[in-house]
Amino acid sequence: MSKSSAVKAESSQSSGAFVLDVEKIRADARQHMDEGAVTTGYGADRETVLKLLNDSLATEIVCTLRYKRHYFMAKGIHSEAVAQEFLEHANEEQEHADTLAERIVQLGGAPNFAPDGLSSRSHSEYNEGKDLIDMIRENLIAERIAIDTYREIIRYLGDKDVTTRRIFEDILAVEEEHADDMADLLEGRNG
Repeated sequence: MSKSSAVKAESSQSSGAFVLDVEKIRADARQHMDEGAVTTGYGADRETVLKLLNDSLATEIVCTLRYKRHYFMAKGIHSEAVAQEFLEHANEEQEHADTLAERIVQLGGAPNFAPDGLSSRSHSEYNEGKDLIDMIRENLIAERIAIDTYREIIRYLGDKDVTTRRIFEDILAVEEEHADDMADLLEGRNG
């Protein structure tokens, strides 16, 4: 294959030809260097994606705080195992927050960690829970809210921002595990 500005190769998945204009890609990369990871091929509305990311960041922070409180406040029979589950989830929610903040910066935005308005930006609520069962319920509700909102975000992103979509897909998988864990804990307490 020659080193021309356009590389052509037969696509194995379609009958059409794959054409890659390397010279154009190189020129665009040089011309738009100040935009960092956002190239001219970025198909999403960046401001909308940044808002979705910042709202999700708020959600993850609220979930981290709620799980942390529940970790320290868990009392009663078998509370030690439940408290450890809360702590594990708090740490994973914090990892999600860090990942979302990193992506916000990659897209040229600023992660919003401001405490003022945190709960209004969050998809889930910060409910303390009055006892261990109530804490488990509140965490299950919050996980279910995160699952549904992240599914909608994934659907919205589609192929317009594959990297952000994959981040949300990875987070969604963990949130589903968290919901399953909380449902199991609740069943164990009620059954």
